[in-house]
Amino acid sequence: MSKWLALCLFVLLCVVATPAFAQGPETGAHTPAGPSVPGMALVGAGLVILGVGVGIGRIGDSACQSTARQPEMAGRIFTTMIISAALIEGAAFFALLLVLMRA
Repeated sequence: MSKWLALCLFVLLCVVATPAFAQGPETGAHTPAGPSVPGMALVGAGLVILGVGVGIGRIGDSACQSTARQPEMAGRIFTTMIISAALIEGAAFFALLLVLMRA
């Protein structure tokens, strides 16, 4: 049931967001160099860091549980965990850079 709910929410988001992105910029609404509300870039940076923390925490949790279930696979699990964490960190640095460039 939760997969259907997630799919419905995703479709709803796509339907609602598409007209918003299709609209042209309003005159005087915001400057292209920064956000329309001061400090929102810092909120975005905080959300990026929060998401990365949760993601890497879940990776570590899953790796610990997997190692407890199959200790002989600890080396492969650790390698996979490090690669996944590095990819998440790379995406986080990119997102953080984009958010802070808007500040």
